[in-house]
Formats: sequence, C-alpha cells, structure tokens
Amino acid sequence: MRKNQFYLGWILFAISIAFTAYVNGVSHKLGLFTITGLGIGYVMQRSRFGFAGIVRKMHYMGDSSLPKAVLFLLSISLVVVAAIQYNAHINGLVIPGISSIKTISMLTVIGAFVFGIGMMFAGGCASGTLTDLGEGYVRAAISLLFFCIGSVIGVAHLDTLKHSVLGRGFKFYFPDYIGYFASIMLFLAFYGLMYMFIKKYEAKRKKEGTYIKEGYEEWEKDLPVKDETEYKMLSFETYHKFFVKRWSFYIGGVLLSVMFLVVLVTTGKNWGVSTTFTYWGGWILQLFGVDLSGIGFFQTDKALKIMGNGFFNDSGSVRNLGIMVGTIIASLLAGGLSITKNMDLRKIIGYILGGLFMGYGARLGSGCNIGAFYSALSSMSLSGIVFGGFLVLGGIVGLKLVDRYKL
Repeated sequence: MRKNQFYLGWILFAISIAFTAYVNGVSHKLGLFTITGLGIGYVMQRSRFGFAGIVRKMHYMGDSSLPKAVLFLLSISLVVVAAIQYNAHINGLVIPGISSIKTISMLTVIGAFVFGIGMMFAGGCASGTLTDLGEGYVRAAISLLFFCIGSVIGVAHLDTLKHSVLGRGFKFYFPDYIGYFASIMLFLAFYGLMYMFIKKYEAKRKKEGTYIKEGYEEWEKDLPVKDETEYKMLSFETYHKFFVKRWSFYIGGVLLSVMFLVVLVTTGKNWGVSTTFTYWGGWILQLFGVDLSGIGFFQTDKALKIMGNGFFNDSGSVRNLGIMVGTIIASLLAGGLSITKNMDLRKIIGYILGGLFMGYGARLGSGCNIGAFYSALSSMSLSGIVFGGFLVLGGIVGLKLVDRYKL
C-alpha cells in the first residue's frame, strides 16, 4: 500500500463529495449525474470491466470471462428495463429509454464497423477511454482528444449523409411486434447462444494450447488467510478486502447494471457517453477559433444552450468527469495509480487514429459501445444487435491491423 496514494484518495473523495453537493445546489440533475459518474468509474476500475476487452481478450487470450460477464450484464439489464418499460406502457406513460431505439441504416453499419476498428487502435472504448485516463494511461488522453475532434467531423458530415441513401432506414422495437414477454425470451435465447459460442471457442483455444487464463496482479489478490480468532474489523486485511482486492467481472457487471438502472429510473433515459464528447470537441475547436455555425448539430436549441452554459453546467460532461474521477479515487485507495506511457511514434499515430475513428464512427452510428450497443440492447432494439455485430467485426479487423502494423 502506497500511503501517499491512500491519503490522496480520501482527500479526492472528500473533494468529490463537496463538488457533488455544490452542483446539486445549482441543479439536482447535475448532482445526480455527478454521483452516478463517480459510481460508474469506481465500479469499472475495481472490476476492470470494459467493452473493448470482449474482442481483445478473446483474440489474444481465448479467455471468455469478460464476454460471459457482459452477457450477464445484458441479461440483468434486459429483464429489469423490460419491466420498467412494460409498466410505463400499460399505464400510458412515456416509455423510459425509448430514445435508445435507434434508426438502422447503412450509417449504423459503417459507424459500428469504424468504431470497432478505432477501439482496437486506441486500446479502449468510449467509457474505457475515460477509465483508462483515470488509471494514468497517457494513451487515453491522446485518444480522448481525437475522439472529441472525430465526433465534430462526424456530425459535420452527417448534415449531408443522413439525407443520402446511406441514412435511409427504420426503427425496430421488438415489443411493438411480438410483445414484452416474447421479446425478453428472444433476447435471452440469443444471449444463451452467444454464451455457448464463446464457451466453444474457449474450449477450442484450450485444445490448441493458445488459451491464457485471465489473471490479476499480485497486489489485487486475496491476502494469506489468517486465524479467524485474530480477525479485526479495523485492520489492513479488512481494508484490502473492500478497497484493494479486485472484483470479479461478474460483480462489476451486477453493480454496473445497478448504476445503469439508476440512470434510467431517475432521468427516463439510458446511459450514454459519446454525444458529450461532441460538445467537448466543439469547445476545444472554438478555443482555436474554429467556427461551428455551419454544422447543424451545433445549431439546435439544445446544443446552443449547452455550448453557451459551459462544461460544469452540462450534465453529460459532469457525469463523464465523474467517471474519470471515480476511477482515480479507486486507483488511489488501492495504491495502484501510476502514469503509464509505453509510446513511440507508431503507437501515437495508432492512438490518434483510434480516437478519430471512434468519434467519427460513434456519430455515424448514433452512439458508441454504451449508447448504441448496451443501452439499445437493454431497450430491446434491433439496432443494438446490428451495431454490436458490426462493432465486433470492426474490432476483429482492428486487431489484425494492430498486429500487422505493430500499433
């Protein structure tokens, strides 16, 4: 345990609570988004839960621990969200999370594929970039910067693309066609098939001798077992259990689903990450004198209000900031925060391209691994399946390019 990090962690925690109380006084929505962001960041760091790892870990290790946990997360979220949406439906209320029913078009396909490639170049997804930055990975700062810029380029091109043949599409909300119960059964059956597929692939890798089991760092593992008669509540062993020992992917999945549902119930909308990066990109480009008046996205009433009010008055921005800070707090309290560079020119180019691809792809595909994949699937939208399928294909291509060009 690094004592200096221990103290810094608790100091930062206290500052975060004070900041949350302050913004809550300005707006309850800002306070809510800040606290959920802190929670999401803490959970993702403690469990190392990330969506980019679904493809990367299966490719390099053949280990299915994370993909299975993601399926578990999707299953929990599906059942609870379906109950919430059904209750709203039978009572004639606005269905929470309905904005996650995305239009399916060629832009969805292209956006998801490009985003998948970018994920592998950058070494993380949209939410993963925030948590990686909170853990001290310098590459994440590069990818995040260009994610924001790529997002602005994406919305600029959308002014033309969404009116072209590529933008023509349709929405498909399964309960509208087969009802809520059948939709739940269909999605659970689909997840079951995915589970069997990845288990079979893992068995194949074990048979080939190319399987590598998911491992933890020594300091993240359980401490040696002591005599139970010597157990003390206020001890290093207790602290290690609650703040240092790494959580399993399944614990991370359960707690992340809880945070997701808190967001849905309290806001009526699902969790999203990447749209906020577009505003960040706009603010960054404005600092360099770039005129955004010709981009339709920035001329809507909502965008004009957000851009005019600034970073700390935007709920999405404080939640994303909360994710980064929550990750930093978790890393400090565990004594595991370190600055990781591991860069050369080739890798830097890869991180830049990864950020640009993710930003551009997210805007064409109407979201990222969170908004267009996780949130859409939880709301029983066909767009989530389409986006997820091409996201994985793009990720596979991205990994092959990373290996070939040593990015």
